[in-house]
Amino acid sequence: MKKLHYLVIIFFATFANAQNVQSLSKNISLDFKLSSDGKPTYSVSYKSKICINESTLGITLKDIPALESGFSVINQEIKTVDQPWHPVLGEQSTIENKYNQITYFLLQKETGRKINIVFKVYNEGVAFRYEFPKQENLNYFIISDEKTQFNLVGNHKTFWIPGDFDSQEYAYNETLLSEINTENINKNNGIGVKSIAGKYTVQAPLMMKSNEGIYINIFEAAVVNYPVMHLDLIPNQYKLTSHLVPNAIGDKAYLQTPAVSPWRTIMMSDDARDIVGSKMILNLNEPCKLDDTSWIKPMKYVGIWWEMHVGKSTWDYAGSQNAQNAADGTMKPSGKHGATTENTKRYIDFAAKNGFDGVLVEGWNVGWEDWFGNWKEDVFDFTTPYPDYNLKEINDYAKSKGVKMIMHHETSGSVANYERHLDRALNLMKEYGYPAAKSGYVGKIIPRGEFHDGQTMVNHFNFVARRFADYKLMINSHESSRPTGYSRTYPNYIAAEAARGNEFNAWSIGNPPMHETILPFTRLLGGPMDYTPGIFEIKMSYYDPKKTEQVHTTLAKQLALYVTMYSPLQMAADLIENYEKYPDAFQFIKDVAVDWQDSKYLEAEPGDYLTVVRKEKNGERWFLGAITDENARTTEIKLDFLTPNKKYQAIIYQDSTTAHWKNNPISYVIKTIQVTSKSKIKLNLANGGGTAISFKPIN
Repeated sequence: MKKLHYLVIIFFATFANAQNVQSLSKNISLDFKLSSDGKPTYSVSYKSKICINESTLGITLKDIPALESGFSVINQEIKTVDQPWHPVLGEQSTIENKYNQITYFLLQKETGRKINIVFKVYNEGVAFRYEFPKQENLNYFIISDEKTQFNLVGNHKTFWIPGDFDSQEYAYNETLLSEINTENINKNNGIGVKSIAGKYTVQAPLMMKSNEGIYINIFEAAVVNYPVMHLDLIPNQYKLTSHLVPNAIGDKAYLQTPAVSPWRTIMMSDDARDIVGSKMILNLNEPCKLDDTSWIKPMKYVGIWWEMHVGKSTWDYAGSQNAQNAADGTMKPSGKHGATTENTKRYIDFAAKNGFDGVLVEGWNVGWEDWFGNWKEDVFDFTTPYPDYNLKEINDYAKSKGVKMIMHHETSGSVANYERHLDRALNLMKEYGYPAAKSGYVGKIIPRGEFHDGQTMVNHFNFVARRFADYKLMINSHESSRPTGYSRTYPNYIAAEAARGNEFNAWSIGNPPMHETILPFTRLLGGPMDYTPGIFEIKMSYYDPKKTEQVHTTLAKQLALYVTMYSPLQMAADLIENYEKYPDAFQFIKDVAVDWQDSKYLEAEPGDYLTVVRKEKNGERWFLGAITDENARTTEIKLDFLTPNKKYQAIIYQDSTTAHWKNNPISYVIKTIQVTSKSKIKLNLANGGGTAISFKPIN
């Protein structure tokens, strides 16, 4: 990676009872002070309006006195940093990283223990964390709880999902803060394992909007060797407190000094584009630790996956689609198994013909007859294929076609089993030339009693990324804890799911039309999402007339998602035959890039709409994606992002005048016009619809 020059200015200052630090833009102001009994407190304002009232900071420890009060400030350090960097893959080729930082060095007089509290003030928000320096009076310690408060000033509109220790796969609720109640949500939502922490516990990132039009987002960054943070709400007081996910015996984190907590982040702006376009979470993570990143490549792929979700084929060899059907020692094929040599070659041919990089195959390996629901430890060995799946033949065939195979590692939550087999599984990938794997963690975790979001599992997900890097392999995790920017440090962690993905539309109540307008303000702040867009046959009744499930978008919106939902790993998720029926619309998926040199968020309102335009990494083409919620929308877009004095061919994929996500979802129009940077384009988005546009320079 090319190193950039950066500026750091440091100076020390004498502590006064209250200290104020501002962002470089002067819009955000942080105030820190100690209370009369030595409790650290902070507050944050935006353009002179208080956004976070005075809130306390502190950590409680197991069996020893808490780090909550009795502190004095023994020193402080202030610095200004301007440290741009180049992501290996990303929405931009260069990411700006500018902030003012202040560190408070605190001494707890009664115990002689020290902690530091570090604040970074960016133009779009504030981040802070606890640091536990090496010291005689604190070595090994156990965190019982974290008492970080976020005391809000009003009854904000809020986009929230329950604080579930095992799943983020919920549809978002849009209510006032005072109306949050996890007992009121529909639990019949297709989520297999639920561990909701409480009636008023919600997940971060928490996206809000005040009556004054200030957007506020509470999240965290660089969750390493620490549990995920959820948030406990006191509804009538608008107060939030950190809620760390416990381990099997109730402890939160085991640490040894020197150690740090994750960054707690508060983004704020009166322009929603500042939030959705922020790279603050990535910036708060450590720089890339890999010396060689030349093997990390973006990928566009197809695969044997959606056909199982719609019931055309099965993961298991016997074709029962029964995940709790214990094998009796014999496997009798029924002809419904999806991952066959013949079917895989069909996808390889399709990928090669249409310029896709890879093919994912799920259900290739032995174990799917009895893999879910029984908390079973030894399910998969990640190396043994079913009898109708010839690993060597398939990979030789893929190589002959210039296509890469993508491995699938479903663990069924049995992490202990996966770690025992991991090196053998990675050796198999290297033997056959797989560049990447998709992992899955459906089910309750083994070691038993652990949660997906606890310290043990956070360490596991990060370990897997590092172990894959040792083998120069990329990883895309599903059902993992939600990313908090670790892909900056290990960019081979190319994508993750960790939210409610497109597959829920196939067999559950699905994802409401506003869902994809919220995710960029929440889940995607922490890193790329493998949302698996590109579904053309919207209604599941196409496969079975008795089915009422459907994708809650128009076809044009499915195209737009390739631009609005950033990921350097993008799947064309539908069946081959469905793309062959709509080759004109499929052209956009073939054309769209997945790695970018620049991105601009032109319009944004969480829960309502989003318009994004991106420029491909190594070329001059631009791609635009615009999406809306359940309401139709008309807007006009200036094309001043295009290079001046150049002409472009714009191919517009849009909803027809009669399109509607429910009543007429596969109705679209494609038109081609010539434009320049001085042009404007009027967009007409249907209910639950979208528009996708490719801009190609005309020579």
